[in-house]
Amino acid sequence: MVKNRRGQGRAEIENVTPRIDDGAFPIKRFVGDEVVVEADAFTDGHDAITVVLLHRNENDATWRETLMQPLGNDRWRGAFTASACGRYRYAVLAWVDQFKTWSRDFAKRAEAKQDLRVDLLIGLEWVELAVARATGDDAAQLNRYADALRGGGDESVRAAASLELAQLMHRHAERRFATQTAELTVWAERERARFSAWYELFPRSCSAVLGQHGTFKDVEARLPYVASMGFDVLYLPPIHPIGRSFRKGRNNSVMAGPNDPGSPWAIGAKEGGHKAIHPELGTLADFHHLVQAAQTHGLEIALDIAFQCAPEHPYVTEHPEWFRKRPDGTIQYAENPPKKYQDIYPFDFETEDWQAMWEELRSVVQFWIDQGVRIFRVDNPHTKSFGFWAWLIETIKRECPDVIFLAEAFTRPRVMYRLAKAGFTHSYNYFPWRNTKWELTEFMTELTQPPVSDFFGANLWPNTPDILPESLQYGGRAAFMARFVLAATLGASYGIYGPAYELQDNAPMAPGKDEYLDSEKYEIKAWDLERADSLRPLIARVNQIRRENAALQGHANLRFHPVDNEQIIAYSKTSEDGASQILVVVNLDPYYKQSGFIDLALGELGLDAHQAYQAHDLLSDARYLWRGGRNYVELDPHSLPAHIFALRRRVRTEHDFDYYL
Repeated sequence: MVKNRRGQGRAEIENVTPRIDDGAFPIKRFVGDEVVVEADAFTDGHDAITVVLLHRNENDATWRETLMQPLGNDRWRGAFTASACGRYRYAVLAWVDQFKTWSRDFAKRAEAKQDLRVDLLIGLEWVELAVARATGDDAAQLNRYADALRGGGDESVRAAASLELAQLMHRHAERRFATQTAELTVWAERERARFSAWYELFPRSCSAVLGQHGTFKDVEARLPYVASMGFDVLYLPPIHPIGRSFRKGRNNSVMAGPNDPGSPWAIGAKEGGHKAIHPELGTLADFHHLVQAAQTHGLEIALDIAFQCAPEHPYVTEHPEWFRKRPDGTIQYAENPPKKYQDIYPFDFETEDWQAMWEELRSVVQFWIDQGVRIFRVDNPHTKSFGFWAWLIETIKRECPDVIFLAEAFTRPRVMYRLAKAGFTHSYNYFPWRNTKWELTEFMTELTQPPVSDFFGANLWPNTPDILPESLQYGGRAAFMARFVLAATLGASYGIYGPAYELQDNAPMAPGKDEYLDSEKYEIKAWDLERADSLRPLIARVNQIRRENAALQGHANLRFHPVDNEQIIAYSKTSEDGASQILVVVNLDPYYKQSGFIDLALGELGLDAHQAYQAHDLLSDARYLWRGGRNYVELDPHSLPAHIFALRRRVRTEHDFDYYL
């Protein structure tokens, strides 16, 4: 980690945290976050050292300094605030501080009433050297202290102990032999990267006319519905022209009927490619209107980026070198054996013309940024080059640091994590398949604790158009409710694929398959949004609770609590200021009522073990008066399988009136 040290440098710096892969990748934080940095710093012998944290926004020419404080055992801590989107750099600087050493020892000698005349002369030498380095008022003030030390007597002793002198000497310390670490980086993302609720829908299924292809104007008509549930990101699958060659029919059949719309992920036709809009959806002007209309409802439009082509995509004829050829001369289509996707041609990231291809793909993202989009869900990024993603995200964020990238990376952990290190803000993950209390506890503990939490942003989705987990197939309405509450409260960012979710669509393609029967990926669906059994009220209430309680707007504060029933999971979150305390209790059994005792560490929650406190269920509005750390809960999955408690301590007024805060 050491970057600069002259031969006379004696300070050692080790184990700087946080850092990812020894500084190869930036850590991630959010605007307004305090970036807390720690390091081991020490020297030989008994001399005192000074340790400072250097930090600056990448666009600033000069470093700012924060004095690091000792934690004991040669460990030091300092912090700075990431006040805006973008990249920040930080490093640790340390040096043997001769004046601090002298000041420390002088105080001990004075307390022991030793002869201080020679020691005052030594201190005077250090001050005079600092005078030569200082200018202006600081130089004048240091000269006054030099005169005081030179005079001897009690005045000299008082001057030597002056806090002002210590501060002046720190500002003008001798740093010729300082040791500095290599620079580390942090990406500060905007608030929506920390806290967001995503809703996915297919525009073509938004028409009010049965069987008719939906348009952007139909999506506009759907905005109040989405906003009423409290979502802030509306994600649209690919909106581009869809190829006709090898078009897939219903349920991914290899033969499409004349009216089958095809998969939106088979991008490209005679109407254009990744910078074009499917003509049945509308025009670019219609899209602009949709983006603006969404903003009036508190929604941001997120678009799908799927770097792959249908056979008719213009790239296929204009740049055949960007695709891999089979021995028979045909282009290699996408495969996930035994599945075949003849309607999709993947790019060849080993092409000799890779630089031109990279630039063109970057221009696709930039094109949609220019249309007002700042959030992208990226399809299957783990099947493309890591180096490509690192380059693309770096170049995009250099000009547009507020852009958010969500990786649709249901893949191996190391691959998923490597994409996050390459710059992806969020990632899909294994949440859909984590069902038991042990699985959820282990999984979420890993994701919300360093080192993973320093670079990986988990976006929890209980379903997607590609994934219908068995828990939803067989658990019925209770499972949909429980999994939704888990996603929305375990994570600060989550999403659902709707209206399939709120209407509890759970028919699988076949037993043992995590795929939808009659998938919307291959057909236009008609959804009855006014169905009496819709989960819309629950979704709206949970999103309202999330917005009103700061504790649910982060993930680093997640803490699990023991329950004497393996079918019940309990966890809490606390806001940074301690004002918001949320305890979530979920029945993981979708079939039977479950009960048990929760054990809470009240001290960790800021509650007095000797005082009653209120557990206010924000879902049902029921209020319970609890005492002590062990309390009983009971949850019926057929009514509501979860509690979201606001924990409130008792406060007594001067008139002996109790209320709960």
